[in-house]
Amino acid sequence: MVAGVTLPDAHATPRLSDIAGQARVSEATVSRVLNGRAGVAASTRQRVLAALDVLGYERPVRLRRRSAGLVGLVIPELTNPIFPAFAQIIEQSLAGHGYTPVLCTQMPGGATEDELVEQLEERGVTGIVFLSGLHADTRADPTRYARLASCGVPFVLINGYNDRIDAPFVSPDDGAAARMAVRHLAELGHERIGLAVGPARYVPSRRKAEGFAAALEESFGLSRGQAERRVQHTLFSVEGGHAAAAALLDDQDCTGIVCGSDLMALGVVRAARQRGLDVPGDVSVIGFDDSQLIAFTDPPLTTVRQPVQAMATAAVGALIEEIHERAQGRGAPVRRTEFIFQPELVVRGSTGPAGT
Repeated sequence: MVAGVTLPDAHATPRLSDIAGQARVSEATVSRVLNGRAGVAASTRQRVLAALDVLGYERPVRLRRRSAGLVGLVIPELTNPIFPAFAQIIEQSLAGHGYTPVLCTQMPGGATEDELVEQLEERGVTGIVFLSGLHADTRADPTRYARLASCGVPFVLINGYNDRIDAPFVSPDDGAAARMAVRHLAELGHERIGLAVGPARYVPSRRKAEGFAAALEESFGLSRGQAERRVQHTLFSVEGGHAAAAALLDDQDCTGIVCGSDLMALGVVRAARQRGLDVPGDVSVIGFDDSQLIAFTDPPLTTVRQPVQAMATAAVGALIEEIHERAQGRGAPVRRTEFIFQPELVVRGSTGPAGT
């Protein structure tokens, strides 16, 4: 009993009227679906099955689709909300193709990426999706991916292009993200603009820094050396943003700060307030990702939205294509391809006109 409502017994016989009402179809259509009969559109059949799930009934055994195989999803953490956002869409997309997703998360002191991959291989996975993994680290040895390919395991990599790895890549245009953020601040009258971004060894950090430098040259005529003095490389976290803000606010006297993640931006806001500064009255702050709940921060965060839905769907599509190629005996070497998606500036309350 929940709030006066009795939940159905998962093992009880589903009531046709309840399912029909939830799926907005006739009871006769529900009956055909539950009995596995033909004559029902795939989209309608899916609505009936979804209604079963929503109402808490177990699907009849005859309707349970056999998995086309296991697909691993290797991600660095779950504390940053952008990673669960990617994971959810990737898992939904894989399930839609008939595959069973296996989420593998790295944690401090836990399994490494290589150990997780080894465990997935032992379970005979059909493919692997890597999100912000070692492929994005320019100091990491890329031969681990060549070995994986030699074992016949298809894979796709998200966020962090590496020209030493022959595989499909899916990336946001990090350079464009930094440029549009700088242009937005410049249009608001800001001239002393800084960048708080992750470690320089990561490809997304480097691309954002390059876009940032190009934008400062375009808007203010600053040299690359001058732009580099306004870049703080730190951790992609609230604490990292807080640490970067100390240098950008105290040493560079910035009135606008572009961040490599939403979490970093929250750290910058915290650091600014500790100094008695108002956001956006004294300092304007821009994040990156537009992860869930960011619109509800105080102030609501202006950010550059990473196109998670499109990127995740494209990554799964590329992986499925590789899987099908191998299944049909066309196991030619995978060509290195990068699919780049355009981000979008979302203006909210953390940016405003530069003070006089």
